[in-house]
Amino acid sequence: MLLEVEGYEVIGEAPDGMSALEAVRELDPDVVLLDVNLPDIDGFDVSARLSNGSGRPTIVLCSSRDPGDFGPLVSRSGARGFIGKADLSGAALAALLEQ
Repeated sequence: MLLEVEGYEVIGEAPDGMSALEAVRELDPDVVLLDVNLPDIDGFDVSARLSNGSGRPTIVLCSSRDPGDFGPLVSRSGARGFIGKADLSGAALAALLEQ
């Protein structure tokens, strides 16, 4: 809802990593905002599976934990970057996507 209020069109949601993989295949989004802590497979693994070199979708990881807690996992995942949930906003997402 936060991102919709700031002008983003949210076309889908998924409760876990496997559902996220399927949703991305079906919906073909431009951007995937992906929680690191998922109940089945973690967001780093989902991101790596979605990063197929085609440049789509752009993946942004998020978590309530500090990004420093994850060491090199963010860069190895194929994600564009990381935004902490406390800092998540349309402006923060736009800034990361412009990089």
